[in-house]
Parts: sequence; structure tokens; C-alpha cells
Amino acid sequence: MGRAVTVATCALNQWALDFEGNLERIFRSIDIAKSKGARYRLGPELEICGYGCSDHYYESDTLLHSFQVLEKLLESPATQDIICDVGMPVLHKNVRYNCRVIFLNKKILLIRPKISLANGGNYRELRWFTPWSKAKHVEEYFLPRIIQEVTGQETVPFGDAVLATKDTCLGAEICEELWAPNSPHIEMGLDGVEIFTNSSGSHHVLRKAHARVDLVNSATAKNGGIYILANQKGCDGDRLYYDGCAMISMNGETVAQGSQFSLDDVEVLVATLDLEDVRSYRAEISSRNLAASKVNPYPRVKVNFALSCPDDVAAPACMPIQWRHHSPEEEISLGPACWLWDYLRRSKQAGFLLPLSGGIDSSATACIVYSMCHQVCLAVKNGNADVLADARRIVNDETYIPEDPRELCKRVFTTCYMASENSSQDTCNRAKLLAEQIGSYHINLNIDAAVKAVVGIFSVVTGRTPRFSVFGGSSRESLALQNVQARIRMVLAYLFAQLTLWARGMPGGLLVLGSANVDESLRGYLTKYDCSSADINPIGGISKTDLKNFIQYCIENFQLTALRSIMSAPPTAELEPLVDGQVAQTDETDMGMTYAELSVYGKLRKIAKAGPYSMFCKLINMWKEICTPREVASKVKHFFRMYSVNRHKMTTLTPSYHAENYSPDDNRFDLRPFLYNTSWSWQFRCIDKQVNAL
Repeated sequence: MGRAVTVATCALNQWALDFEGNLERIFRSIDIAKSKGARYRLGPELEICGYGCSDHYYESDTLLHSFQVLEKLLESPATQDIICDVGMPVLHKNVRYNCRVIFLNKKILLIRPKISLANGGNYRELRWFTPWSKAKHVEEYFLPRIIQEVTGQETVPFGDAVLATKDTCLGAEICEELWAPNSPHIEMGLDGVEIFTNSSGSHHVLRKAHARVDLVNSATAKNGGIYILANQKGCDGDRLYYDGCAMISMNGETVAQGSQFSLDDVEVLVATLDLEDVRSYRAEISSRNLAASKVNPYPRVKVNFALSCPDDVAAPACMPIQWRHHSPEEEISLGPACWLWDYLRRSKQAGFLLPLSGGIDSSATACIVYSMCHQVCLAVKNGNADVLADARRIVNDETYIPEDPRELCKRVFTTCYMASENSSQDTCNRAKLLAEQIGSYHINLNIDAAVKAVVGIFSVVTGRTPRFSVFGGSSRESLALQNVQARIRMVLAYLFAQLTLWARGMPGGLLVLGSANVDESLRGYLTKYDCSSADINPIGGISKTDLKNFIQYCIENFQLTALRSIMSAPPTAELEPLVDGQVAQTDETDMGMTYAELSVYGKLRKIAKAGPYSMFCKLINMWKEICTPREVASKVKHFFRMYSVNRHKMTTLTPSYHAENYSPDDNRFDLRPFLYNTSWSWQFRCIDKQVNAL
């Protein structure tokens, strides 16, 4: 009868400009899809070249190599008898488009350009691509000669069209189009399209996965149909982690769910679905059918191929499932860990070095590395040959099998406690105990000699010796002495990262990990070029509040009891002298605000787009039970003064895992000046006027 269709979608760990590796992963996904009986295979957005090519899209090489990969796909026997839907950039009439190239048996059926481009937050697609603005319009695209020689086609359809197979109709969306208020699937569904596809390049943000799932399910809840979503996964060379979650939905319910975080480079979902379920679902929605009777039709590309088999009456159809979402603590444990593994193996380094202070932030970073080791051991246990090969190369042992996360940690993770005369024994003990429990190779050293040498140079040149404020020095002297300690730690971190393995008789070097959280970066509560300056930072997009919850998660799930004392201790930089052997300096006192307040400021500044006056207006209501309007005004002014004074530090911020939508990352997410008029005279005067009125 031809009613049960078998379709496949995938999540691929593609890497920008890694055409060789990207092609191999595409082939693997097609092989898996065919082995499971799929007749249609969907891949992620721009999977041939990798999504994150950025300004490399301007280069003709990127276009050329993408077509060379397409040529390999077209001529391969592996792509026969399955409709393949791949993503790549295409130049049409000297205009560059983000496209899907859909082909079958050495013939290109349709090149479908993206209609709605992602251009907010981390996305800059309008910089490199032009949206296709001709709705339901198709033109001729003249193929390059290397493709003509394989397909025998001179031109193929290019534009906004759908595919009509012998048994159903398919229409494509590309990533952002699902999120648009006028998504193409609405009109396509009214025009009889039964299967919608979406190839995405969607990155992880804490607590975001449910939004994507809800959008996919709602796309077919009102209109009926089958929705197939593919997504990239992993670190493709940037701050983002693409979080998979490939899925298949029908009539508003999920029928297949892919993993959000995993070390598998290729993950394929296959589902068999009954087209009659779509047709009967639509039949009783009278409002949909009235709208459908008036819709303007899409151009249809006829395909002499069926996604179903004639004798499929007994074919078992997939049933709805309940989507399981990770908790934010699980997301922190898994997402940055997978990102670190990708960065480590692709950078071809031998491990990580972390300055471990015994505080929450560096301890959370250490726990993420430990979680990474957990994921590696689990992947190897489950038979992942790629992960095993990468692990053996990283530790330089061709017979090695990672089975114990602590033992792997010992090989790839070095922690270093850098004591000074201002460090307490408590933090030293906490760092040592945590290192023992996770298994890292731990170093204890003292930086006092280096600090005295640097300050001594200044004293010799100027004849003046700076003092801490507790010894009668000015705030300038005290801050300079604190910064010297912090910067020497950064220099030593890089020295030990380069030479620790050499000293141990082992090959390779280590990547330095930073551990400044998103709140401290926003406030600028860090020394420029201190240990916040590193190669990468897995927690730079995560708030202190979420990190505390993550620490509690690690206590419960990894049995890291050393974290209990770290959780209970007040956060401190330990850069000022001790008082009676105890820490007198605390972060929140230094900052003049709490971490909880900082999270609120960050969300209002970035997500709510609030300047000083708007933030004040919102907070007098949010905090009316705990603060007077004058106190709110004082807090808002202090935040904006400190934020603007320190904004220059964001220009050199270590590349961080993007996890929060209020990240102050200056690279491309949060574009602001770094030289402000820090008096904010006009804005603060407006606040004062409102305070007086209240």
C-alpha cells in the first residue's frame, strides 16, 4: 500500500574546514541510515564545510572544496537508493547562499537556499550569506563542471520548492526558519507537505533544549505532519558547543530523541512512521483544511522514488516517547566536558593544567575535567573506537585502555596550587584533597620569591617600596601588590604547562585552563592577565549560582567529599595579608555586591536590554521588599561604574564555553565599547530625579 516511511536524521561532530573528516562522518551517517532501512537521510546545517567557518565563507576555496566533497558523495555507491540532504554554501548569480543540496542516485533534485538567516547573539549569517527572498520561486542553477560530469545535469532547480515523491511530499526548513514567526512549515503543511525537515547549527545554552523540542512538536501539533530535525554536535573550533538533540516528531509528539551530549562523532536516529496517521490527524482539523483550500501552491519537484515499500502493512511504526531533559547541573557536567574533549583531541595537546586555588570556581573547573574523564571511560566501555584512539594518542600509549576516570585524570590533568604568604592553610588543604579525590597530578609551589623579585625591581628603580593598606599603604599600592601576585601565577601556569611533562619524561604540552565565572567577568572582578588568562575557560559562561549547584551535584554523583568544605567557605582571592593566620578578604566585600545580585544585573543588562535607568526602574519593583528606591539607585550606579571601568578586560577575556545568554564575551556575542564615560552623568541624573519623585 505504501504508507510506512522510514527516515533518518543525525547529529554529526563536524569541524570547520575539516573537509576530509566531515566527508567521512557524512558517509558513516549514510551507511548507518541505510543499514537501518532508511530511504531519506537528513544532515546538519552546512555539514560539508562545518558551520563555524566564519569569514572563511568569503573564500572561493571554501566553495570549491564543498563542491569537491559533494562530488565524492554523488559518485559513491554508498549514496545510491537513498535521498541524501546535505548542507553547504552555494554561489548563485554571484550571491552566496546557505543551502541544502538534495540528491538521489547521482542526480541533484533541488538546491534549497535558506530564507531566514540567524543574525542575533552568536550568529552573524547576514555577514556571509544572503537570504532567499523569492517565496515559492525556483530558478535554474548552472552546476560546476565537476558536478556536471557526475550527474549529467547542466542545470538543477534552485529556490523555494518542495519534493513530491511517489508516496508523499517533503519540504525543507533550515535552522532559524523554525524559530521565525512565519515559519515555512506553516504554508508548506497547508499545501500538503507531510514531512518537514530542519537542518540546524544550534548551540547549547543552559535550560534551552526544551525550547527547541517544544517548537518542533508544536510545528506539527496544529498542522499535523512529520518533523525531522538534524543538528551539529561538539566544538567545531569556537566558543560554542553544538548540542545535538536530533529528533523526529509526528502530530505534536516526539517519536525519536537523540542525545544532547555525547562523545560519539556520528549519531543517527531512524524512525518508521505511518503517513495515514498524518492524513487522519489533519482530516478532522477543519480550520486547517479551510486555510489549506486557499493556499498558494509551492513549486513541486517530482521524484520517481518512494520512501515506503508497497508491502509495508505489517511494518511496525514508532510510538510517541517522553522527552527527558537534563537538569542544569547535568548540563554543566556534560556540555563543557564534551567541549573540552573536542578541544583537547583536536588541538593535539597532551592534557590540561589548572591553577587550583581551593575555591569554588577552580574546583568546578576541575570537576568538569573529571567529568570529561568519566565520559571518555564510558564511551570506551560502550565500544567507541574513535574515543579510544584519541585517548591513546593523547597519553602516548598505543595499548592504553581508559577504564578508571581517576587514573585517566592522572595522565591528562595537572593541578597546581600556587601559595603565597597571603594564602591560608585551609585553601591549600582543600585543593590537595580535591586533587587526590579526582586523581590529578598535583603540584604545590610558592610564589613569594618571584613576587619579592618583581617588587624588588620596582623598588630599585624608584626608591619606593609599595605596601598593603593594612600596613599603611594606599589603595593604589595594595591593588598593585595584589595584581603582581595574580600575574605571576599566570606566568608560572604557562611555564609549568609547557615543561611539566618534559620534567616528568613525557612528550607534549598542556593547555592552560582558566576559571573566571560569568559574573566576575561582567563585574570585571579579575586581574587583567592573571590566571583568568588561559587557553580556554570551561566555566566562563556560567554563573556563580549555577556553579554552586553544580558543586553540590558533584558531591552527590561523584562522591567528591572534598567539595563540602569548598562549598561552605566564603569566596576569596587571597591576595591581601592574612589576619591572625585567617583570610580577611572576601570576594563579595571587594566587589561591593553579592553574586546573586550580579546574576540579576547580568540578565537585565543583556537579556532585558536594560541601561542604568531601565535597570533601576525594574529593580525598584523586583527588590521592593528588601531595598528602598535610594538603595536600589546606589546599587545600580555602583554596578554600572564597576562594569564600565572594567569593560576593557573583556577584550582579552579567555575564550570561554558559551552557556549563558547574559555572557559579556566581547568577541562577538556582547558588542560594546570598552572606553566608557564612567560617570554616566545623564543616566544617573535620571535615576536621581526618579528617586526624589518616589
